[in-house]
Amino acid sequence: MPPLIFRKGLDLKDAVAGQLAESYHSALVTRIKDAGYVHEAGRLTLRLAREFGFCYGVDRAVDYAYQARTRFPDQAVFLTGEIIHNPHVNDKLRALGIRFLSDPGESLDGVGGGDVVILPAFGVTMAMLQALSSRGCTLVDTTCGSVLNVWKNVRRYAQDGFTAVIHGKYWHEETQATASQALQYPGGRYLVVYDREEAALVCEFIRTGRESDAILERFANAASEGFDPARDLARVGLANQTTMLSTESLEIGEMFKAAMLERYGEVEMPARYRAFDTICSATQDRQDAVLDLLATHPLDLMLVIGGYNSSNTCNLARICAERLPTYHIAEPDCLVSAGTIRHRPLGAHEEIVTTGWLPGAGAVRVGLTAGASTPDNLVARVIETVDAFCRAAPAPPGPQP
Repeated sequence: MPPLIFRKGLDLKDAVAGQLAESYHSALVTRIKDAGYVHEAGRLTLRLAREFGFCYGVDRAVDYAYQARTRFPDQAVFLTGEIIHNPHVNDKLRALGIRFLSDPGESLDGVGGGDVVILPAFGVTMAMLQALSSRGCTLVDTTCGSVLNVWKNVRRYAQDGFTAVIHGKYWHEETQATASQALQYPGGRYLVVYDREEAALVCEFIRTGRESDAILERFANAASEGFDPARDLARVGLANQTTMLSTESLEIGEMFKAAMLERYGEVEMPARYRAFDTICSATQDRQDAVLDLLATHPLDLMLVIGGYNSSNTCNLARICAERLPTYHIAEPDCLVSAGTIRHRPLGAHEEIVTTGWLPGAGAVRVGLTAGASTPDNLVARVIETVDAFCRAAPAPPGPQP
């Protein structure tokens, strides 16, 4: 008997609405939006990007998780992993009694036919879906529609004999799920490129056909099994992890297009190269909004809120850090004091502590944005904390790290 799958909610949206509002919404953020996305108090002027925080897909995924817990109060409810990349939200779900298969002591072996399993917004690999289906679990699928759109294109590539070249992080749950879609068809292949540097290596092989061993070594963990550069890079279709930096994805697409054109010529291009812009609209909107904020308002610093493993948040921090001092913080408690902040610098793997981050006297202009997995209540706590720091006595100057 096929498993029961819920893909459009569980008819309990109204029942959990109050709980969601209490856990994640903020009257302060609503007031600031109504005031033109600016908060002014004393020496502080804080400006919000006009698109930030929870996107539709994230909001929907969290909503479905709460509905699942309400619908099945007496059954074990599992998540295959983090529902989104935000520790605050994931801990809230754990507090509801939802068990994460990625947590220590949990595994797929502990899931049985009477259990409920929530699939996260990133989606899951075909192997995981088949394993869950074989157990007869009830499934609650929260996979984002933007991700499903990428999957559709990748499946079409594989069906038509094109290798899916995915701009993404091969270790990210979404990219792993997307890559698995290519393997549904005989001969389906994929290659994951992380950045322009990796794309340039692949494009050079396409042009020259040389150094195939270097390609195999560099992409040992980022290519389908049995990948043959000579065979599998002769026809390519471009796709993206939906949360990557859109300008980089577009540039990588142009790099591949130019390489294929140089190797095969204009006449053969329709049979050799395909591309679709699969960056999700919410990711694009947040990137555009922060660029607009930086272009239209002078700022002393930017705060970017979101999980350190959140791809879309890291890309927002990347945009900002190229233009002014930027602090990517995972949670409000990272604002230790007016003189000290915990944050993760662009490209670093560990959180650091910086002193002297907030000007101690005079007018201070702060920009703020948040990744698509960050709820409004956390944004509000950051605003309240910065406001309190600016109202207090000036912080003593401290050395930069």
